[in-house]
Amino acid sequence: MAVLGLDVGTGGSRAVIVEADGSVTAAASEPHAPFDAPRTGWAEQHPGDWWRASQAAVRAALAAGGTAPGAIRAVGLSGQMHGAVLLDAAGAVVRPAIIWCDQRTDAQCRRLTDEVGAARLIELVGNPALTGFTLPKLLWVRDEEPAQWERVRTVLLPKDYVRWRLTGERATDVADASGTLLFDVARRCWSSELLGRVGIDAASLPAAHEGPAVTGRLARAGAEATGLAVGTPVVAGGGDQAAGAVGMGIVGPGAVSATIGTSGVVFAATDRPARDPRGRVHTFCHAAPGRWHVMGVTQGAGLSLRWLRDTLGAGAGGADGPGDPYDRLCAEAAAAPPGADGVLWAPYLMGERTPHLDPHARAALVGLSAAHGRAHVIRAVLEGVAFSLRDSLTVFDEMGVPATRIRLGGGGARSRLWRQIQADVYRRPVDVPAAEEGAAYGAALLAGVGAGVWGSVDEACAGAVRVAGTVAPDPGAMETLDGHYRRFRALYGALRPLAGR
Repeated sequence: MAVLGLDVGTGGSRAVIVEADGSVTAAASEPHAPFDAPRTGWAEQHPGDWWRASQAAVRAALAAGGTAPGAIRAVGLSGQMHGAVLLDAAGAVVRPAIIWCDQRTDAQCRRLTDEVGAARLIELVGNPALTGFTLPKLLWVRDEEPAQWERVRTVLLPKDYVRWRLTGERATDVADASGTLLFDVARRCWSSELLGRVGIDAASLPAAHEGPAVTGRLARAGAEATGLAVGTPVVAGGGDQAAGAVGMGIVGPGAVSATIGTSGVVFAATDRPARDPRGRVHTFCHAAPGRWHVMGVTQGAGLSLRWLRDTLGAGAGGADGPGDPYDRLCAEAAAAPPGADGVLWAPYLMGERTPHLDPHARAALVGLSAAHGRAHVIRAVLEGVAFSLRDSLTVFDEMGVPATRIRLGGGGARSRLWRQIQADVYRRPVDVPAAEEGAAYGAALLAGVGAGVWGSVDEACAGAVRVAGTVAPDPGAMETLDGHYRRFRALYGALRPLAGR
């Protein structure tokens, strides 16, 4: 008896097979083609490539585990949030999907804010109009590509395009829907008032379900494509951050995670829809029924290290040398002291969300001298990403959202140095979960709840999620980095007048 979680990410799709005791018996990944950037600040992917990669990942996971198709009790889905997948009446993709990190919609966001009102937007959908969200992307297509917009009959989120290919059902989950700017987060339903204000037909949107709810079953075409059995239930799942939080046991009030993928997210579960009046953090429904979460986002978290790897190389052996290039970068960074001898990194490669809400923010290395070397620069990048994530914790403190301990996820949890840096910057102990499967693992747990393997999301997390270790902050490094964090906080204001518009 097993369940399968499938995460349709930015860089690739990953499938994991999980047993009833929470153990992972098999996993496989298939990369996506790099996203297209036709202009500065634009980011697009082809939904057909997600479907190709998802098929390959599922088939590879089944083969790796020697798992019979009928042994999979249910499938759970997760994936990158905020993307706009547009289908015509025949189900064909109208144009490449505009994805989460795309920044082209500044004019649409300003118009939305002017027409609806900043405070009213937060009342209606829990969040301000930001370039990353789905609704501004829809308005951009309507404004700039009216012929394409005329063809649109269905709007889906990235993982829900894969769901549609698997089951033929148009459905999503309440956590992913919360990131569209069209969802009434407090009432956990589409906002009829905002849909009316912006002229979007509710019939074009998928049905929204709680995370463990069964949304459909594998159709013959989906089963043949993936190697799964016809009729296998597919649950709603969750957007990558909510599903990843489930996979780390972050489902009750007071539980907080910090996850570094391409972007970075600080995530706190709540039992109410807590809102920041300034909209600096997102307020979304959780994938756990009856729960919400607040979430701060750094756009260029793991992206910063990837940019550094691609720009400066990965040190000894080059980009294709022995060992993981990120491991080599972190090993090199360990030679520099905490604080990187004064070098600071502002990680605004794709604009920034929390706390600045500025799509035009730009990255910078500051404080360089002839005495600095590669190790200082690499360490400054690792610290700068952690400083940016601490900005979210600072907002949580202002909101009264508790965060006594933090669980780490993503690439930031795999590096010993980056784990220590995060503990020192956050000034709190950080826990590392035993399972490192992130959103795919959480999607599998949600599938298990939907299939009756566990009675609730809380029960699934209590039975399956384990902590492998804890990293305590180093008092000396903590004080050094606290001073550097104050310098980091001054960077955005100093850089903003210099950013190109």
